Amino acid sequence: MLPAGLKAEDFLGVPVIAGGKTTLKTERRLEMTATVSHDKAVEFYQKALEGYQDIKFRNWKDATYIEDDGNLAWHSITISKQDTEGATIVIVKDNWTWIIGTLILRYIGVFVVLLLLLIGMSISGAIISRFFKEDPQASA
Repeated sequence: MLPAGLKAEDFLGVPVIAGGKTTLKTERRLEMTATVSHDKAVEFYQKALEGYQDIKFRNWKDATYIEDDGNLAWHSITISKQDTEGATIVIVKDNWTWIIGTLILRYIGVFVVLLLLLIGMSISGAIISRFFKEDPQASA
């Protein structure tokens, strides 16, 4: 007999909870309704992903968001908390739009911080130069 883990279905290398109903499946996205509760679904993915280093679990008000910050084929798993019939699970493939968008935001963020520092230093320089004016008689 083979263990159940070897026969489990997966999407982009992420195991999928057995017995769920798939509502949408493309090469980039899988949406399904599982027959288990939100807490059981989160527990399933915690066990399935415990060997990976760059996985982050975020507990939001209406969902649990699991994100891969590494180099796996998938980007995120969202498990909805509001469904009474079972947990709605969405698995999304990693894409270049998200990667480039993050890099652009960081690039812009660096210049915003530098601009704020420049403005702060200019203001403090103007204030300090008004308070400590050089005495023209002292230099003679």
